[in-house]
Amino acid sequence: MNKLKCKSISKIFSVNDEDIQVLDNIDLVVNGGDQIVITGKSGAGKSTFLHLLATLDSPTSGSIFLDNVNLSTCSKEELSSIRLNNFGFVYQFHHLLDDLTVEENISIPFHLSNQFDAESRQKINNIMKEMEIFNRKDHLPWKLSGGEKQRVAIARSIIKNPKFLFLDEPTGNLDDETSSVIQNLIFEVSKNHGIALIAATHDNKFVKSFKRVYKLSNSRLNNIYE
Repeated sequence: MNKLKCKSISKIFSVNDEDIQVLDNIDLVVNGGDQIVITGKSGAGKSTFLHLLATLDSPTSGSIFLDNVNLSTCSKEELSSIRLNNFGFVYQFHHLLDDLTVEENISIPFHLSNQFDAESRQKINNIMKEMEIFNRKDHLPWKLSGGEKQRVAIARSIIKNPKFLFLDEPTGNLDDETSSVIQNLIFEVSKNHGIALIAATHDNKFVKSFKRVYKLSNSRLNNIYE
């Protein structure tokens, strides 16, 4: 089924005894294979919204459903398992572990689920070849270029075949040429692996590549086109 749905989602932060409404009564449905992007000014709440959808944070009100499961009713352990088996994450900064090699960084999700074996090792090799980083598999992150680091981050994010890939400014720290390469790679990954994309970005070129575009403004999510 592969459907992620949020219903009447709101998020309020309390700062110095003042309530700040970041998101207000937002509805959104993302089906398997969809490719959507969320734009908006810095501070509009794009990253906050992605974190809520990915269960990294909880809404102040409203509900988020994965297929027919209301995620607000799940325990922390259940949410951890749901994230590990259904969601992938790519950020502006790659968040690789500096003391692990490329291959070891990509293997982390398998270790977290106690599934690291010969089959998973072969899958890691295949992903590294697909991402064109196999020849760097024994290198530490500091030896990689920015584009190579992001390829490793993408490989790690899809190694367990997630249904949804969350992208928070994935090209924000790259030059224009490398950014274009990574953008194309992300769409190839979505197509080849049947993964839905949910992105937040300021990059207008990246935005124009998406089938569904939304803008966060004044705490509300508005459909620009689809």
